Amino acid sequence: MINENPEPALRLAFIGYGEVGQLFGRQFAQQPGITVSAYDLKMHDPVQAKALKGIADRDGVLLAGSAAAAVEKADIVFSAVTASSTRAVAEKALGYLTAHQVLFDLNSASPRTKAGCGEALAARGLAYVEGAVMAPVAEPGIRVSILAGGAQAMDVAERLNPRGMAIRVVSDTIGRASATKLCRSIMIKGIEALIIDSARASAAWGVSEDVFASLGATFPGQDWAHLARLMDSRVARHGIRRAAEMREAAQMLAELGLSPSLSEAIAEAHERRVLQPPAE
Repeated sequence: MINENPEPALRLAFIGYGEVGQLFGRQFAQQPGITVSAYDLKMHDPVQAKALKGIADRDGVLLAGSAAAAVEKADIVFSAVTASSTRAVAEKALGYLTAHQVLFDLNSASPRTKAGCGEALAARGLAYVEGAVMAPVAEPGIRVSILAGGAQAMDVAERLNPRGMAIRVVSDTIGRASATKLCRSIMIKGIEALIIDSARASAAWGVSEDVFASLGATFPGQDWAHLARLMDSRVARHGIRRAAEMREAAQMLAELGLSPSLSEAIAEAHERRVLQPPAE
């Protein structure tokens, strides 16, 4: 049976072709009527570029040699880089975005950083939408919960949600979505850091079984040994990116006149897990 109301063609581009870019890019490229292109700084390293090209070719994504080439024909441009590169991507986008395009910023940057990006693009007549990814993306992929804000946020949601995304617009101004994300991250990343340090110390003293049993009695229904292994594996893989996110949280707290020291310590803990792995 012929679909009498097919979805309109959609052209997407990703600046940043890491975990999010690759996963989202693959899932979008599998859908009829969607073309996907991408660019990553790793394209300037021959070894890493070869690996990325292999992934892109397999997934039906056009990997470009520059950001400008990647976004040339795109309707929506996803910024999916580390939090510390958020502003740089937006600033460079001023040189190649056009008025019919939207920069959809999924990075875990502070509300003020994203507001500044939005203001810079708006001053040039360019559209900017902030996105806050509210859970790990590995399992849900493009269906992960995303909060969005900005004058064009509803338009982006209406174009992408029928294609499988779960975008909820929370504001027509920039900042609220990112604040929600980072306030949550203080709790989640803080718990991860605490569990890792507790598990390491427990293992060093040979008291892991008693510690986990005690935690289970205090917080029933949770397998603490499994949780410790899970949190450790996540931070081992994503600790550098999460550290950058927590430094954005620290910046947000400082801007509010609150102490950023705890968030800074959480950032250091995540980074430490990557740079100083436990001895085998």
